[in-house]
Amino acid sequence: MNFKSTTRAAFVAASAFAAATFGLTGAANTQERRAQQWAKICSKAGENDICVVQFTIVTPTNQLVTAVNLLSSTGQTNRKIFQVAVPSGRFVPAGVKVKIDNGAENALPYSVCLPDRCTAEIPLEDNLIQALKNGGELTLTSTNFRNQANPVKVTLKGFTAAFDGPPLKANEVESRNKEIADGLENEAEATRQRLREAQERAKSGN
Repeated sequence: MNFKSTTRAAFVAASAFAAATFGLTGAANTQERRAQQWAKICSKAGENDICVVQFTIVTPTNQLVTAVNLLSSTGQTNRKIFQVAVPSGRFVPAGVKVKIDNGAENALPYSVCLPDRCTAEIPLEDNLIQALKNGGELTLTSTNFRNQANPVKVTLKGFTAAFDGPPLKANEVESRNKEIADGLENEAEATRQRLREAQERAKSGN
């Protein structure tokens, strides 16, 4: 396998690993969202050590709104990428526009669109890492197939601690995923309860 194919294989594995850690499926309902905190998760992929610093936003039904991944591979393949995942049904030529605080807006080109998400990425460079560390908020804007812009705000609070700190341990990842799943289920149940109450009011004419 040549270097190019090795690199691609490593980052396909890294992307799959990043997606698996937040278990996202489907298109987003942006009316209700649940945000996670920045976290670093590392794993082994063949001869490579893969680390992902990530932040994801999902709906109460665990559907993707936006995910940010800073992926790094060391070992046989040494490479870093900045990756943004958004729901499918995007207007591909527009890419994903990225802005830190009130700074300049830059477009990330899409690298792949799958049935459940589209992914845009660029090489991760030191100046971008520093800008994220110094920033307060990240604005990610994708354009849907109706040519409507969908901006999503991502806090940068906790980014530096996650990026520079140690990765989560296996039991911490499991606990984090359980906490997220429980929170999503609680929010989904609250939504169902509100719908039931609205239906009862409609029936009683109130």
